[in-house]
Amino acid sequence: MSKDKNEEMLYEHDPKGFWGNLFAPVAGFGVTISSMFRPVVTEQYPFEGPFVQPRFHGRHQLNRYADGLEKCIGCELCAWACPADAILVEAANNTPDAQYAPGERFGRVYQVNYLRCIFCGLCIEACPTRALTMGNDFELADYHRRDLIFEKDQILAPMEEGMLAAPHPMVEGLSDGDYYRGAVTGPTKAQVEWVREHRPDDPTLETAAKAAEKNEMALASLETEGGESK
Repeated sequence: MSKDKNEEMLYEHDPKGFWGNLFAPVAGFGVTISSMFRPVVTEQYPFEGPFVQPRFHGRHQLNRYADGLEKCIGCELCAWACPADAILVEAANNTPDAQYAPGERFGRVYQVNYLRCIFCGLCIEACPTRALTMGNDFELADYHRRDLIFEKDQILAPMEEGMLAAPHPMVEGLSDGDYYRGAVTGPTKAQVEWVREHRPDDPTLETAAKAAEKNEMALASLETEGGESK
């Protein structure tokens, strides 16, 4: 299609000239060459762990109180709130010889099906005792579907130093509401003695006994300071 030289050129580029045509083959490398002098931004995963934001929704965790009792009371609100039907909870009653959580009940069975979970966090919002949280662990891939259904022992928080493994009685004189409000800072000597009587080989006894002694000394010093101030 011929075009008059006097007509305005709307869709054609102006001629590049000698220098433009000379450097045209390497013009496309401009971005590549400029990027060669910038810091590398590629994460070397899985050889180096990636940075995860603190509030990232990863694998679930069932938390404990400072004395070792479980926070989960088996209310099943997390299962009701789950839009993917990925959580199964079965509760059981606490007994004087088997107290796993403050109050009347505890979560005997707790399953999270990661084949269904969409990591929305609605279960966390529904939990009335802050027992269920989500950590930063996202490496959940496996070779078998059955291995992606996590049981309670897989998501229950590990025992920290100074905690006393359940079951054992609650702190004497406190209610489940006191537990929720943070009144418990560690195991007591009465709890340690109960576990020593019923489970003398419990591996948490040694560190729990030391923590109980420190707690009683701290409480005694606070009472002394309070009496002197009066």
